[in-house]
Amino acid sequence: MSAVQLLNPKAESLRRNQALAVNINAAKGLQNVLASNLGPKGTIKMLVDGSGNIKLTKDGKVLLSEMQITNPTAVMIARAATAQDEITGDGTTTVCLFVGELLKQAERYIADGLHPRIVTEGFELARAEALSYLDTFKIDKEIDRELLLAIARTSLTTKLNHTLAEKITPIVTDAVLTLYDPAEHIDLHMVEIMKMQHQSGTETELIRGLVLDHGARHPDMPKRIENAYILTLNVSLEYEKSEVNSAFFYSNSDQREKLVESERKFVDHKLQQIVDLKKEVCGTDGKKGFVIVNQKGIDPLSLDVLARNGIFALRRAKRRNMERLQLVCGGTAQNSTDDLTPEVLGFAGLVYEQTLGEEKYTFVEEVQNPKSVTILIKGPNAHTINQIQDAVRDGLRSVVNAITDKCVVPGAGAFEIACASHLSGDFLHKEVKGKLKAGVQAYSDALLVIPKTLATNGGFDTLDTLSACQDEFAEGHVVGIDLSSGEPMDPSVEGVYDSFRVIRNALASATSIASNLLLCDELLKAGRSSLKNPNPMDDQ
Repeated sequence: MSAVQLLNPKAESLRRNQALAVNINAAKGLQNVLASNLGPKGTIKMLVDGSGNIKLTKDGKVLLSEMQITNPTAVMIARAATAQDEITGDGTTTVCLFVGELLKQAERYIADGLHPRIVTEGFELARAEALSYLDTFKIDKEIDRELLLAIARTSLTTKLNHTLAEKITPIVTDAVLTLYDPAEHIDLHMVEIMKMQHQSGTETELIRGLVLDHGARHPDMPKRIENAYILTLNVSLEYEKSEVNSAFFYSNSDQREKLVESERKFVDHKLQQIVDLKKEVCGTDGKKGFVIVNQKGIDPLSLDVLARNGIFALRRAKRRNMERLQLVCGGTAQNSTDDLTPEVLGFAGLVYEQTLGEEKYTFVEEVQNPKSVTILIKGPNAHTINQIQDAVRDGLRSVVNAITDKCVVPGAGAFEIACASHLSGDFLHKEVKGKLKAGVQAYSDALLVIPKTLATNGGFDTLDTLSACQDEFAEGHVVGIDLSSGEPMDPSVEGVYDSFRVIRNALASATSIASNLLLCDELLKAGRSSLKNPNPMDDQ
């Protein structure tokens, strides 16, 4: 390409049109891929990696994270959409659909000669009004368990089948409510998610306590302990190798026996202090038990001593579990056995071991003040477990969002229908002047992609369903799409709610992405060589 061509207005216009076409087609292509996933009636995608591993999912975040996307525009949209999920926990598919539809609607006006800058200015004007309208459309409600159940159910039914979603809805809600303290921020890291390949997905359960992925290492230790005192230790109860290079020298077997005996006596002294503490707090009536969870090792001889004294002992526990154990059961972790007192012990009403195949699990339940809980996900195969795990994480975030925002938004496409009518009605005719009306109208039409897609995925006639909902809204009702019948319905009555912050962020991020893509006038290949030659004209 010569310098003359670069300065040619016709060539410049051609490159701008080509860049615009590439961006619009990429956005529409991504929209077409994800559109069938939206809503409870959405279909599932199968992802197959290079090793032949299969994942079944309809979660937009999982799809965009694991799909091999090569188009740079599609990659940009995918990254922005996955960032939406990381910030709010949902809305990935919504962002992709909205971006694709914004560009599709803009294409109609640009083809008629309207400059992309005018369209984007209309988009920005419409976005500001849509966010303002969202603040008036949201419902400020007192947050109670029934409302949170409805919010969690709305989120989970878009990721899982109805039966499984109904089973997991109270699990997700109660997990968050267990941690909820009005004076503190809810930390979802305190919800431990454990996976167990066993039975079916409906066996998933909430443990108001802790589940450890290992069991006792001695066959004679008790398998079930009630009213258990729990001692968390970071003390080695085995022979340890020195951390520096060292050696012991002895000249005969007697000296060796004395060395071994002194080492054993050192460990036995620690064990005796633990046993003495157990006898002090448990007595001799057998109604109370004693559990040791040790972050370091316990050798077979020490395990035998503990088993003879009726002590349930776990060794080499993860540090994360040690921290959770103190939150759940109380007590203080000890780095030495010299100062053991009853005050350093935690307490749990029930500790028991469960064996599945070759795996052992230890359950710590019936704790007094659980500040950490465990969701035990069960499923017959790996892809079912992963599907449930992704849905649970989104469900937890939706419940936390509702508690934090202290408000909800009617779902099933209700906001999009209402906002589109508002933008194309009084706002368009009274507040917007000149060519900007085209951008506002395009934005209004693009909002309807959500209810249209919901109706399409439900198997209903899209235009009839949407027209019926718009007619109901014109009569003064808040309406969404009933996905069981295709008729208009009141989302508040049916308990279908969306997260306020998810919709707010989706509107803001999708509009920004679409505006940036419309204003791209050229696609250039970048590389390190461009740094060596700052004048691009020299390469032509």
